[in-house]
Amino acid sequence: MQPMVDYMGGFEVVADFLPSPAELAFREDGVKLTLAQSKNSVDFFKSEASKHQTQYQRVIRRLLDSYVQAQSAVAGQVKRRVSKSAPRN
Repeated sequence: MQPMVDYMGGFEVVADFLPSPAELAFREDGVKLTLAQSKNSVDFFKSEASKHQTQYQRVIRRLLDSYVQAQSAVAGQVKRRVSKSAPRN
């Protein structure tokens, strides 16, 4: 017979953090874009993509999406700060 497991502390219920199947299947509308990049940049993205078994275009797309999301958040904070500090009539 195996010894009983002695758990320390109680159980903790965590929020459901997994996306729904609909969110996983969602695909944003894409726009085809021709972009001239330096050879060094393309080589870097290809190298990083191969390390993670993905396409280099996908790495570039995710990088741009992350940048836009971060800048949108920053722009929203700046707008809120400006509107709070604007003189009232």
